[in-house]
Amino acid sequence: MFEVAALTYGMLASFVLASASRNRQAQRPNPKIVEIFGWLLVGVSIGGAAALGGHALMQVAG
Repeated sequence: MFEVAALTYGMLASFVLASASRNRQAQRPNPKIVEIFGWLLVGVSIGGAAALGGHALMQVAG
């Protein structure tokens, strides 16, 4: 299950970054859906970092 989530996250991140880069080179705004998925990736990244950080602190605390 983790592999599917990691693959999906990676593919989505690759798509968003490639689209944003291409749009910047063409000097045109990003479509709304690219912005939405970009913010979704930011939220998932922050949530994952907080969850893993909390888990690490729980392991250290005993």
